[in-house]
Amino acid sequence: MKAMAYRSYGGVEKLEQLELPLPKVGPGTVRIKVKAAAVNPVDWKVMAGYLDPILDTTFPAVPGWDVAGVVDAVGFDTPEFAVGDEVHAYGRRDTVGIGSFAEYMTLPVGAVAHKPQALTFEEAAALPLTGGTALRTLDALDLSDGHTLLIHNGAGGVGQAAIQIATARGVRVLATASAKNHELLASLGAEPLTYGDGLVEAVRALAPEGVDAVADFYGGALEQTLAVLKDSGRHASIADAGAVEHGGRYIWVRPDGKELERLDALVEDGKLTVHVVSTRPMQEAAAAFEESMTGHAGGKIVLTSFTD
Repeated sequence: MKAMAYRSYGGVEKLEQLELPLPKVGPGTVRIKVKAAAVNPVDWKVMAGYLDPILDTTFPAVPGWDVAGVVDAVGFDTPEFAVGDEVHAYGRRDTVGIGSFAEYMTLPVGAVAHKPQALTFEEAAALPLTGGTALRTLDALDLSDGHTLLIHNGAGGVGQAAIQIATARGVRVLATASAKNHELLASLGAEPLTYGDGLVEAVRALAPEGVDAVADFYGGALEQTLAVLKDSGRHASIADAGAVEHGGRYIWVRPDGKELERLDALVEDGKLTVHVVSTRPMQEAAAAFEESMTGHAGGKIVLTSFTD
């Protein structure tokens, strides 16, 4: 199969198109013909070697943990899926090896869910990691109708999903972003705030008694988080492990098809949408990484099938 891969850690210059063996299909797994693979910042951070202390890597390594496509083959005892099913998944494995930037990807059935008809393959690939991270964070914060939540970085992929999931639960959401993204935040149901100096005062003006919870999707905001949180409040971060030292949670999303089905139900009910800002063919993965590295995409970047 064709795949975009790297033979050693480094920057985008390490990516090259290779011919790799077709993934095998073991018991309890499905092989997916990849139609789309989302780009996430963690993909190029893994390629740079940032996660080497915690994840073993087999070279050549194929990036990509988000995938959508069609089931091409099933292993023994996989009644959940059949050849031809349209599916999507968050496909992180315990080791870095064959990811989704390829023509085929094999995953355990427990990580896979049927693709909602309401989503294109590109949108379906863009949902699992960001949506799963948002869902896991909100579950950890135990939010319900009437609570007030502050989100740091509401305009990012995780933030956009979290705003929609939280508002669907009846939660009042305050969210930070640059001024140019305030209209986006408002359209998703949040009350927009500008990050940086003056944020604590701005939050206190809207929630004088403090907020019930804070979800940090950016990092570097722990002091502001603690300053606006009620004494009984809860906080979690996907970017600052230091949250744990102050009674918070450090969140890492897990491959979980059942959690993905919960997100898919929100999609089908019209309560959750996915914003894809750009698509490129798979062989342009380096350019997609460079776009992601700017940090200003404003939505999801997705790779589609090889065109060469």
